[in-house]
Amino acid sequence: MSALIASTRLSFLDRSRTREGHDAPEALRDTVAMAREVERLGYHRFWVAEHHGVPGVAGSAPTVLAAAVAAATRTIRVGTGGVMLPNHQPLVVAEQFGVLESLFPGRIDMGLGRSVGFTDGVRKALGRDKDDAEDFAGQLTDLLGWFRGTSPTRVHARPPEGLTVPPFVLATGEGALIAAEAGLPLVVGDFRGRERMLRAIDRYREAFRPSEWAAEPYVTVSGTVAVAATEEEARRVLVPEAWSMAYSRTHGTFPPLLPAERVEALGAAGRMTEKERGFYESGLRDQVHGTEEQVTEALETLLKESGAQEILVTTSTYDRAALLDSLRRLARVAGRVAD
Repeated sequence: MSALIASTRLSFLDRSRTREGHDAPEALRDTVAMAREVERLGYHRFWVAEHHGVPGVAGSAPTVLAAAVAAATRTIRVGTGGVMLPNHQPLVVAEQFGVLESLFPGRIDMGLGRSVGFTDGVRKALGRDKDDAEDFAGQLTDLLGWFRGTSPTRVHARPPEGLTVPPFVLATGEGALIAAEAGLPLVVGDFRGRERMLRAIDRYREAFRPSEWAAEPYVTVSGTVAVAATEEEARRVLVPEAWSMAYSRTHGTFPPLLPAERVEALGAAGRMTEKERGFYESGLRDQVHGTEEQVTEALETLLKESGAQEILVTTSTYDRAALLDSLRRLARVAGRVAD
């Protein structure tokens, strides 16, 4: 067990990825089932994501899914990683989280991002465009104002007014500086872009202004972690998502996750284009994976470099049993479960 990792909060984000032979409703039920397991392993938070019109991703309504997760668990914190604020009216987001906090007091987190829909079609369907992300700081101020009763509209939001739901900002683009100026906790990733991630953390800490939401900087680093009995087995956990990302970057759409052996067979048979193979191998490179000893060393280095208070694991794969085994091994590294 690593003392440094043991002193760091350990959390998990489930993107509700669909898998070949398993439909979107099953992916959502898998997310709820995984939350129960992650709670049993002693993780601090369980978060869900927001994607609209993205093949291969079932999670389109994170606050609805968070309600199902919170109802199925007892102690773990539940939240979003994140609600994309430019897609929504701040009042509606505040109302949704106010309802969640009212139903599950003291367990709800409000993770917020500044992305808009991935394609022109999705943005049009949402009634948004790319420029809406530019007003994220203002949208964030409006949202937090609904919890404190400070809206200039003189309207009072029910039930969020007077409640405290911890807000987190996902660092995309200028997100780190926005989080610092608002005095909010920061979530930043991924592990492979280490220098970029560390620069964002440094900017955040330098610019941080204490607020009623956070007295000092709080950093969560997020990314893929895979742990198995051998380094090769851990690498195979990464294969389905690496191929899905490679396919999306060459075809513009996410396919359902394939079993690792199917992906490896594509490569062995020469059925990946040179461009696909390049993205695929890049997706496998420099990820945090290996045996418990190897992952311990990698995470200790990450924590020493970043000074982060929390790790948010974002691993997706086809084999849910292998993913659960990876999370169990990681919990053991962090001293959360007995050997």
